[in-house]
Amino acid sequence: MVSARLLVLSLFSVSLVGSQPTESSQQVSSPPAHPAGEPSLSIDNLSFPWSRLRLPKYIIPLHYHLLLHPNLTSLSFTGSVQIQIDVQNNTNWVVLHSKGLQISKATILDQNLAHLSDQVLPVLHNPSHEQIGIFSPRVLSSGQKYFLYIEFGAELAEGFYGFYKSTYRTSTGETRTLASTHFEPTSARLAFPCFDEPSFKANFSVRIRRPPEYISLSNMPVIKTVEVSGGLLEDQFAPSVQMSTYLVAFVICDFKSVTGTTSSGVSIYAAPEKWQQTHYALEVAVKMLDFYEEFFNIRYPLPKQDLIAIPDFQSGAMENWGLTTYRETSLLYDPLTSSVSDKLWVTMVIGHELAHQWFGNLVTMEWWNDIWLNEGFARYMEYISVEATYPDLKVEEYLLHTCFAAVGHDSLNSSRPISSPAENPTQIKEMFDTVSYDKGACVLHMLRHFLTDEVFQRGIVRYLRKYSYKNAHNQDLWDSLANVRTQITLTVSKAMMNTWTLQKGIPLVTVTRKGARLLLRQDRFLRTVLPSDPQWSTFFLWHIPLTYKTDSSSTIHRHLMTSPTDSIHIGEEASWVKVNSDMTGYYMVHYEDGGWDVMTKLLRENHTALSYKDRTHLIHNAFQLVTAGHLPLNKALDLIGYLLLETHTVPLLQGLGYLEAFYHLVEKRDESVLTHNLGVRTEHTQTWSDSGTVSERRLRTEVLDWLHLPTDVAETVYSVGAQDDHGWASLLHTYKISLSEAHKHKILYALTSSKDTSKLEGLLELGLEGKVIRSQDLSTLILMVARNPKGHYLAWNFVKKNWDTLVQKFQLGSFCIRNIIIGTTNQFSSPEELTEVNKALYIPQRSLDTQQYTDMIFSSPGTQAHINIFNRIYCLIFHSVFQKLIICLIFVSKHASGYIRIIQKNLSIVAKHLKHVKQHFIIENPHFLCLNLYFNAQKKERKKERKNVRS
Repeated sequence: MVSARLLVLSLFSVSLVGSQPTESSQQVSSPPAHPAGEPSLSIDNLSFPWSRLRLPKYIIPLHYHLLLHPNLTSLSFTGSVQIQIDVQNNTNWVVLHSKGLQISKATILDQNLAHLSDQVLPVLHNPSHEQIGIFSPRVLSSGQKYFLYIEFGAELAEGFYGFYKSTYRTSTGETRTLASTHFEPTSARLAFPCFDEPSFKANFSVRIRRPPEYISLSNMPVIKTVEVSGGLLEDQFAPSVQMSTYLVAFVICDFKSVTGTTSSGVSIYAAPEKWQQTHYALEVAVKMLDFYEEFFNIRYPLPKQDLIAIPDFQSGAMENWGLTTYRETSLLYDPLTSSVSDKLWVTMVIGHELAHQWFGNLVTMEWWNDIWLNEGFARYMEYISVEATYPDLKVEEYLLHTCFAAVGHDSLNSSRPISSPAENPTQIKEMFDTVSYDKGACVLHMLRHFLTDEVFQRGIVRYLRKYSYKNAHNQDLWDSLANVRTQITLTVSKAMMNTWTLQKGIPLVTVTRKGARLLLRQDRFLRTVLPSDPQWSTFFLWHIPLTYKTDSSSTIHRHLMTSPTDSIHIGEEASWVKVNSDMTGYYMVHYEDGGWDVMTKLLRENHTALSYKDRTHLIHNAFQLVTAGHLPLNKALDLIGYLLLETHTVPLLQGLGYLEAFYHLVEKRDESVLTHNLGVRTEHTQTWSDSGTVSERRLRTEVLDWLHLPTDVAETVYSVGAQDDHGWASLLHTYKISLSEAHKHKILYALTSSKDTSKLEGLLELGLEGKVIRSQDLSTLILMVARNPKGHYLAWNFVKKNWDTLVQKFQLGSFCIRNIIIGTTNQFSSPEELTEVNKALYIPQRSLDTQQYTDMIFSSPGTQAHINIFNRIYCLIFHSVFQKLIICLIFVSKHASGYIRIIQKNLSIVAKHLKHVKQHFIIENPHFLCLNLYFNAQKKERKKERKNVRS
């Protein structure tokens, strides 16, 4: 290749365009040729013509004609691409993206397909920017169109990006291979040379060569199949609509499908032996497409929509236009082995990816800094679409947890604005995070409730229609919403929405009651403050669409708070006020000067005066304020004392979740005296069923988890079996042969519950190897091991030892790497552990972006936050333990139908510690009194039933 380039360059000399062309015309002159045979230029005479990460804007791709021939035996592929380009500036160079491709030929043709040179053109590489530059001896003239033709080849990738190989095993043990793609955000360049930026939308005509025993799929339907040499078939696909390169997709496999019909054809593809698990996904996809067409009032623009389950897939799914790809657990549903949670997950993921066919595909963000326009909308539309199509799944309950997850991330210094600068591929991958997805969804939820459903829907339809097949910015959305003229939309200004998208963090609204008025103050809410961060005290101001309700009115009142302090008239007659009704707003609320006591009293005396969402919101706010030091822990514990009366699952789970977190903090610290105070057992005569609503069944599994059992009845049974050698080995064998990924997930959970550290180490090694446990599941495996008290440090040490391998598998900045780091450190609660983490991430030879990974650590619910909260709860740990016991006693009897009982002897152990409790909280505390009453009753009952009580 090098010698060929030298030969071509010896034929002429040129004057090169500067490395960063301007918008002005730049003509390149050609001096007289040197005498024949005398080389005038060497490769060293040419420097790469572009120094920026982003491509020049003066060459626009219009249409790609792409031919690919993957060889599933040699695990390689060859191909060619002819790109029609529109040149808008005189130049000798075409700069585009390519990574890991062997370029064998490059040439440029004019509009009549005549070669501009009779020689193969030189290609320069800039690996650090993943770009190539192709030199033309003749100037490409502004205003003209040309064709760039490139031949290339590469190995099928080993990971999860680009054009990569995947395998699956049949029930007979045969391993079969397929090839699939995943291009978002910057990996189309691994499969073919292209202008790999979202603003370079173009049409794509794809041809794929394959053996007859395989099928090929792409974004558009096959319009013709022809025989070519070597016994191969060539599928020719219809030209696509205009779209970005990251949405291009192709798969070569031997899968089977089921098909349904909406205004377009819908097909679900899976490995042949998993074909029976595709029917629920087909039902969901048909319903969802019909719903979105009606909701957006825009027909789905492609003639077909394929959904395919890829055996090796890093993320949950990918929205490639017309060919959405999924992890198997995100698409396949087996009624015999999948749980109700699995069903909900499949439904929501399909809703998310099909929403992208409009948000993201039809209208695409201009650049990755606004990826939230794609992901925030798709995440929010999950809830809207599932609520409309499957109301029995009660998906609105999960939106609360989405916003709680956003608050957890956004209340730390390491958060970022929704719209943030991102230039290189690693920075771009980092944009696919909680902020873009969850905070983006919650801000849209707030905006929808502020504007009303009708205005919000009209605004987004206006946005989609105006920018169809184009790219959009943040401001374009606000303009579309504001142009739906109503009294409310007049307040939706660029200034208002920029406070939510261009600055990081979440506001804390502090509420103080002064007679008939409510005094308001807003600050940034921070759970952990790092004095070393110079920005932590920076002034923040939001335009907050407040909502509130009182006992004196059934109306939900609204108020736009645009200044640091404000006040509202609520009247003397209101005895209580609840701010942020149903948590439709993305902000925290702190009730000062006895305000929390008022809320506690209300919940104890008449908790149904507030909706279950308001009750859940109060619990969440209280414990978040505890972690930030705004509220004493005993106040939060007093607040959840009302849970003895609670009948709705969501606030119950929220309160128990915080108590569980405290328990596990102590458990990880090996405080055996305290953790031994709780114990559970299952009765031999138990019966288990799948009856009840989705949330009720979730509650049943959460009760098991709270009682230190796994979070599913099947997982519980498996986990019991996994505690002995024979049962563990049997489960591992079942894992190897199971055809249900949901079933395998439950088995893996059980396998990682073993107390035998050698077994846990063996599982981690199997995950690293990637044969028995797929590499796609390695990050999940690490998190499962880390949750096991016996495996916590084991998982952390595994990550340290194999860091370079993990980065190679999952790519720096990916969500898998973030989850691995957070998952193995989120139970650290001592300064020594934090020091160890920092030390591990500052190893020089790893060349890490240490600030990036330090931010990841501080973004987790653990580490510094856990150090702070552990110090606060230690002196009150008995209060937490007793609270937990009492709630559980009533809670289990009411909701678990006697499935689980507290072991009596453990209660007696707790009773021995009562004297210590007196030093830490008031003896008149109702929980203390309740506990005493319970023990007194138990003494009497034990006298009567001593013979019947099992030890």
